[in-house]
Amino acid sequence: MLAWTGPKAQHVARKYLLTATMPDGYRKTIGPTAAPFTHYWRIVAVLKSGRTEVFWGHVKSLAEAKRKRAASGDAARQRGWTSYQFEVVELVREDS
Repeated sequence: MLAWTGPKAQHVARKYLLTATMPDGYRKTIGPTAAPFTHYWRIVAVLKSGRTEVFWGHVKSLAEAKRKRAASGDAARQRGWTSYQFEVVELVREDS
């Protein structure tokens, strides 16, 4: 027979804000989140029509961001982008 020891203690992860500042001055804030994101990536793609599209995301390591960069060349060919710029910056953690 097992003894009852009471309710289990719940560990609540502390949430915080993550901020990315791109070289052009654009700031993106993510959160509040407890996810361990470390880097923010952004693709600015120029379409055949001359319009611009922006794709972005956040990842848990610089290595993961570099894999996104490698895949962006394939995306450019598949989608017919005339040019694109891929940028990665480190996220800065702020308590929320």
